[in-house]
Amino acid sequence: METVIILVFVMGYLAITLEHSIKIDKLIPALVMMAICWALIALGLETFPQWFDSGKHLLMENFGLLGHEEKMHLMEETLLHHLGKTSEILVFLMGAMTIVEIIDYFDGFSTIKSFIKTKKKSKILWIFAILAFILSAIIDNLTATIVLISILQKIVKDRNVRIWYAGLIIIAANAGGAWSPIGDVTTTMLWIGKKVTTGHLIGYLLLPSFLCMAVPTLIASFLPAFKGDLQMEEADEKPKSRFSATMLYLGLGAIVFVPIFKTVTHLPPYVGMMLSLGIVATFAEIYSSSKFSMSGHDSEEHEAHAHHSPVHSALAKIELPSILFFLGILMAVAALESLGILFNFATSLQDSMPQLGTEMHSGGVSDLVVLLLGVGSAVIDNVPLVAASLGMFSEPTDHELWHFIAFSAGTGGSMLIIGSAAGVVAMGMEKIDFFWYLKKIAWLAAVGFLVGSAAFMLTRTVF
Repeated sequence: METVIILVFVMGYLAITLEHSIKIDKLIPALVMMAICWALIALGLETFPQWFDSGKHLLMENFGLLGHEEKMHLMEETLLHHLGKTSEILVFLMGAMTIVEIIDYFDGFSTIKSFIKTKKKSKILWIFAILAFILSAIIDNLTATIVLISILQKIVKDRNVRIWYAGLIIIAANAGGAWSPIGDVTTTMLWIGKKVTTGHLIGYLLLPSFLCMAVPTLIASFLPAFKGDLQMEEADEKPKSRFSATMLYLGLGAIVFVPIFKTVTHLPPYVGMMLSLGIVATFAEIYSSSKFSMSGHDSEEHEAHAHHSPVHSALAKIELPSILFFLGILMAVAALESLGILFNFATSLQDSMPQLGTEMHSGGVSDLVVLLLGVGSAVIDNVPLVAASLGMFSEPTDHELWHFIAFSAGTGGSMLIIGSAAGVVAMGMEKIDFFWYLKKIAWLAAVGFLVGSAAFMLTRTVF
């Protein structure tokens, strides 16, 4: 039965990676895979020789001696445990997405355009790269990419120039997301799973992530594509709301507040995110009645917005397909973890992999394993890879292994345009060709990944 479950997982995984070829949204195979895996576990419960206790992170002893009722009760408890842990991540992400959509409702991101005062291509490249690096750490790399490419489309006429900028934005956004607990879904998973803490994550990864962004940007600034001045669209249009800047700073501040709330109260991060959402939503409701009072929009548009709550509007726009995809993939990986498959795989991996470079202090996991995980995240989705690592390794909180996994999975995906959420959304927004990215941008991403990894290996002993 274990073989059948693994086969179902592999088939589902293949369907996820080939979504653009088979024209089926990846959330569908993720949900089907999850349901079938747990159904097979329920049907074949008597045939499994072992069971993994996720709470204690150990294989249960004498599982085979338990009666059917005890096994069913244990399976239900395990399923509920994993659903709880997964829901923490999903509720957190929904809160963050809603805050970002509320900011966008008030046209808050138009404030960022005021930072761009030059027409020199290389300077604009650095502005967008640094903005992507900082914004992705605050509002996550996917959202930062959407925001910055939207701004780029408003100020840069030539699409052939824009796609170069978009390529470097992908690298910078993924690098920025790696050092923040709220910057990337995979880093959020490690943070909520109590594998990393905010202070140590920033301490370990800020420098490697910065180099991962800065080195490719520096190299690119010398390329012909970024020589000379840029023909820019005039970006002098006024924000749609007089509260644009206020909501931008309030929303970003509320998201940054979440790690502070967790540190002070020791409550799960989603509790702080719900508090932040409540505060931002309160101000949004207060401001919404006068949202268009300072603009030149016609009365019909004014009336349409007056009858819509900004919170309801934001909730209608959040990426629910992404939320359902994460639910499916995380619960499917949980099924493999519960049967001890991931634990056994990790044990065999540690025994068979050569120890290259400096070994981890415990567990004997070589740096090569984590580097391969980074390369793998470029080919396949990094969410299941990190979810699998949570079940494979038992190192304590803030062990350097978890920080290296956060960096490797977060930045390795930049090497292919389909390797990260930021890359996929940029590909859709600018219709970037897979092979163009592979030829022009992938090598820059690989250089950044390797430089950042080397920096991590050199500096990790400091913390």
